[in-house]
Amino acid sequence: LLEKMANVSLKEAALMVGVVTACYWNSLFCGFVFDDVSAILDNKDLHPSTPLRNLFQNDFWGTPMSEERSHKSYRPLTVLTFRLNYLFSELNAVSYHFLNLVFHVVVCIVFLKVCKLFLDNRSSIVASLLFAVHPIHTEAVTGVVGRAELLSSIFFLAAFLSYTKSKGPDNTIVWTPIAVTVFLVAVATLCKEQGITVVGICCVYEVFIAQGYTLPALLDTAVQILRGKGSIPFSMLQTLLKLIVLMFSTLLLVVVRVQVIQSQLPVFTRFDNPAAVSPSPARQLTFNYLLPVNAWLLLNPSELCCDWTMGTIPLVESLLDVRNVATLTFFCFLGSLMVFSLRYPGDSSKTVLMALCLIVLPFIPASNLFFPVGFVVAERVLYVPSMGFCILVAHGWKKLSNKSVLRKISWVCLAAVLFTHALKTLHRNWDWESEYTLFMSALKVNKNNAKLWNNVGHALENEKNFERALQFFLQATQVQPDDIGAHMNVGRTYKNLNKTKEAEESYMIAKSLMPQIIPGKKYAARVAPNHLNVYINLANLIRANESRLEEADQLYRQAISMRPDFKQAYISRGELLLKMNKPLKAKEAYLRALELDRTNADLWYNLAIVYIELKDPTEALKNFNQALELNPTHKLALFNSALLMQESGDARLRPEAKQRLLHYVKEEPQDSNGYFNLGMLAMDDKKDTEAEAWMKKAIRLQPNFRSALFNLALLYSQTGKELMALPVLEDLLRYYPDHTKGLILKGDILMNQKKDIVGAKMCFEKILELDPSNVQGKHNLCVVYFEEKDLIKAEKCLVETLALAPHEEYIQRHLNIVRSKIASRGAMEQSSLPSDGTAATEAKKNSFQNLKEAKSEKTTPQSTVGNKEHSKNKKPTEKSSVDKETPKKSTKEIKDIEKKRVAALKRLEEIERILNGE
Repeated sequence: LLEKMANVSLKEAALMVGVVTACYWNSLFCGFVFDDVSAILDNKDLHPSTPLRNLFQNDFWGTPMSEERSHKSYRPLTVLTFRLNYLFSELNAVSYHFLNLVFHVVVCIVFLKVCKLFLDNRSSIVASLLFAVHPIHTEAVTGVVGRAELLSSIFFLAAFLSYTKSKGPDNTIVWTPIAVTVFLVAVATLCKEQGITVVGICCVYEVFIAQGYTLPALLDTAVQILRGKGSIPFSMLQTLLKLIVLMFSTLLLVVVRVQVIQSQLPVFTRFDNPAAVSPSPARQLTFNYLLPVNAWLLLNPSELCCDWTMGTIPLVESLLDVRNVATLTFFCFLGSLMVFSLRYPGDSSKTVLMALCLIVLPFIPASNLFFPVGFVVAERVLYVPSMGFCILVAHGWKKLSNKSVLRKISWVCLAAVLFTHALKTLHRNWDWESEYTLFMSALKVNKNNAKLWNNVGHALENEKNFERALQFFLQATQVQPDDIGAHMNVGRTYKNLNKTKEAEESYMIAKSLMPQIIPGKKYAARVAPNHLNVYINLANLIRANESRLEEADQLYRQAISMRPDFKQAYISRGELLLKMNKPLKAKEAYLRALELDRTNADLWYNLAIVYIELKDPTEALKNFNQALELNPTHKLALFNSALLMQESGDARLRPEAKQRLLHYVKEEPQDSNGYFNLGMLAMDDKKDTEAEAWMKKAIRLQPNFRSALFNLALLYSQTGKELMALPVLEDLLRYYPDHTKGLILKGDILMNQKKDIVGAKMCFEKILELDPSNVQGKHNLCVVYFEEKDLIKAEKCLVETLALAPHEEYIQRHLNIVRSKIASRGAMEQSSLPSDGTAATEAKKNSFQNLKEAKSEKTTPQSTVGNKEHSKNKKPTEKSSVDKETPKKSTKEIKDIEKKRVAALKRLEEIERILNGE
């Protein structure tokens, strides 16, 4: 009969769908806010490249369960649904919110089915409608991370419904529903921890509903058995057997759960839950006072707040505190309901009992009564307890509506409650549109929570509104002067405003609030904020001053001494050691960090940069490859590994280098460096047309790209398109008038192709203005004098050039030719410098090739990843900026490259002279 009554009709299901859609349609326009940022945006477990096994090794936020900073919130099945969202829509928030809405609809329908077990059809619909529209659920439904409550609730209710079918005819045991119940309990627990509490509800249901016992009857039976006047009834033995199976299964789940968290409770700070670290009796009085606070939120959800931590609810420190009256009233009311439901038989008492079970048992894990949690009050944890509340309200309404005098007013009141709750829910959803709207709405309710002031500051900071952000961060320090994170936020904002002195002062205040270092003892901190980051931020600030590098290193080492598994300290220290030209020590720091996290692509990339500094390109390439294996779209690894392959000179590596550069330009289509280096690769492969196309694309993106302009002109010159090179050189020299090699190339083309001796002379004279000791420019000017038939001037010029480069044979040879012309002026008009045209042409080709190989001005923006600025507060805003340092080429490398260029240009000038008829 119960099973038949519990069926939900299509019309009832459609009603639930319509009501939920009407209340939550605007949630689809909300983004990722608050905890969504850490659980979704910053969680690598959502990415397809992350192995699925990581979901079962990490907590809800993607932190390994073995790490001290883990929250120990183990919800792999919830994360799996996030991963499915990511697979279909990546980070499109609409799909995440839509799936939450669907799950809430499912919960409402299943809850209606549960209600029909204890209420009549009309009251069940009332309870379900109240549950569907209750504003307390906006955090669970509109906040994406609230999906843990939704999923857990679905399996929670399904487990209970399955258990209600375990009683067969003649009170026999049906084991299949019990087995299904145990499985569903495990699934609910893997969605959120509170799922395991359904076992308690099943036990209460079995004893007081299925078997129909009352508390007095159970006591009488127990007394009779103890006195030896009776035996345990067979039906009671069956009940005990079912309960033992349930309890054993629960115990097994608890053991597994304890193993998963490695027998460690999460560590929270006093800012998360001030009462948890308070002495008696303040701790007990405050925790008990929080119970009527939660009940009031269910009764009157007019002032909702996304964050109730820190100073939101002042501690109840004395028995004389007037708030204890609320606690006493709450327990009296709860106690009277429990006495009524357990003492008296009848459907009404059974309904009240199941409602109380739904309110009390699922709330126990979040009550702080048995173990501390990381919050004071959280609206999302009232999602399941509100089911019991809705059943109580519907049951009370039924009693009132059955009285003819109160029937009309009961209907009016019910309609008013449902309508106002629906409007409140619809309005509350808009608060979750963005972080700014969410935290500003919270500040209207509570101005004593420094975390809220911080989070509004973070939202403004993300919009680059640093001046306004600073005002909120400063207010946070006034609300909670000992809030380390607030002072860190102030320091970071001052740094963003280029006020380094004020930034350092703020960081020093935050550092002074840190506990004293105890040798050998780790300082435990929660995932966000990580107060130890004050050392990283302060060190990152002062390392900009070259004279304070050792001081910065001391801060990194101090952080490591407080917590040897502090990965970011090793990363930041490695970057500093590179800057201090200590690559071996930097290598040690990065290797230590890799011991803590071998899945961090940035670490492998940084280690590759170290190997480049150590002149070990083979190991560097291995580490670049490792970074790309972990993150195939790691842009810096793609770019710099391609350059490393290109510079190796190994033709076998060029195809892979090209593929990586193509991947890079796909990721960074507006970066001209990618196209430029593709052009250089094409030049290496003698693919002149392709090289020309890539160079032009680089120049279109960056018209003043010095290297691209020069190499495109050089490409035209070596492929017989000298006249096409001239406008490119004009652009180059317009942006960079002192570009010596550009002037040489332009002078060569003017003299050889355009026969513009005057123009060529201006180019070479310009070179000598810039650098009077430039041998190529000086020699070319001598040739111009020769072309102008001014042999005396040409001789003097060549003598001066030979003094600059006494070992250059071609200058001496040309000088001898000029002197011989002077000595035999009679034959001057008909004579010219002897040349072998074929040899000259081949030499010119080689000359251009050598010049191109020097890749005269190729930019290599290698960058280490790190120097992250860390801030205090909520997970969503624990974002960090990346400061990139560009390792410079060594002096020796620069000299080697310059020598190659000089030699190439000398050969070019010699051939130019020969082709000119010297």
